[in-house]
Amino acid sequence: MQAIGEEERLFMTKKIKYTDEPLGDIQVIADFLPSPAELAFREEGVKVTLALSKKSIEFFKSEASKNHTQYQRMIRRLLDVYVDSHTETPTATPRKRAVR
Repeated sequence: MQAIGEEERLFMTKKIKYTDEPLGDIQVIADFLPSPAELAFREEGVKVTLALSKKSIEFFKSEASKNHTQYQRMIRRLLDVYVDSHTETPTATPRKRAVR
């Protein structure tokens, strides 16, 4: 009887053979990764009670489900973008996260 994952383990034990060949044209790209400080950044939240229309909540819940996120996070981000577009010095906001 084969153990689960046994085949994968055999596959992963295969050694990689490196060769001393020219790499060809190499292109250096700009550092696009956020700094550790940006990754750890979290704006202070303030709890509020807000009455929204049923259609708005249904829309955000539907879109959040499609994008694998929380609808409250989408609403919060929308408000932050709105504030940033109407102020001279935008507030710091975290970068996009990868979709899982």
